[in-house]
Amino acid sequence: MTDPELLFVQCPDAQGGHRMAYWQWGEAGAGHVVVCVHGLSRQGRDFDVLAQALCRRATHPLRVVCPDVVGRGRSDWLKDPMGYQIPAYAGDMLALLAQLKPQVLDWVGTSMGGLIGLVVCGQTGLPLPVPVRRLVLNDVGPAVDWGAIERIKTYLGQTGRFDSLEQAAAAMRAISAGFGPIPAAQWLELCRHMVRPLEGGAGALTLHYDPAIALPVHAATQESSAQGEAMLWQLYDAIQARTLLTRGAESDLLTPATATAMAQRGPKAQVVEFAGVGHAPMFVATDQVDCVARFLLE
Repeated sequence: MTDPELLFVQCPDAQGGHRMAYWQWGEAGAGHVVVCVHGLSRQGRDFDVLAQALCRRATHPLRVVCPDVVGRGRSDWLKDPMGYQIPAYAGDMLALLAQLKPQVLDWVGTSMGGLIGLVVCGQTGLPLPVPVRRLVLNDVGPAVDWGAIERIKTYLGQTGRFDSLEQAAAAMRAISAGFGPIPAAQWLELCRHMVRPLEGGAGALTLHYDPAIALPVHAATQESSAQGEAMLWQLYDAIQARTLLTRGAESDLLTPATATAMAQRGPKAQVVEFAGVGHAPMFVATDQVDCVARFLLE
């Protein structure tokens, strides 16, 4: 399979609801579902390489589902931008899981997608179809370094105008050094799903997401971040899923101290670091794909 199926789920909100898009790979009726959730300004097609590898290597029927979190990709944009926050995203994922009806459930979350996973896995009493069996947290934990948030604030919400995909890819490369050494052709393919036609732009392109996703991030303070950290540690400590923590060895968001703490408490995550990568590994390099595939399919 070279292309996934684009599907939608209706999600509730105070403004009458919205649609969340998701990309489905593999066998549509498979009971084993791997949900892959992207980072803050990304979208579900980031996981194309990983999803294809999982489907190819699985010895049993498998579905890999990669949502576009609301405000990104093919999903609706919210009327109230303050809805662009982790608790609301987790609610959307519960609506998605209710539609998917998995019998075995695994979760892969990069950065923001990992924080959503902390809520889904660590919050007791949620109406999950089944508990999450295995959890991959990609370069994120309960403690997020404030310096990384300040770095993200410098570009988030600036969706730009580009005359070509190549121009957009060059601009994204400039703010994505942490992704590591991704070959040019592969980078261009990743960027293909990161742009949309600019309305009235006579063929110009802009980034795929609602610029308003930046508003809650810009409203965050170091104090509010510290308050949220204690709650996230509580969620992490409650996780029952077997957990893999992947970290870019040069990450500015997930510190070595936080990774060490995550290996020692809660689900006692297995920690794997990737050299030459910062925030965050993209799961397109062979060693990264092999690591996650082994963990999910062994």
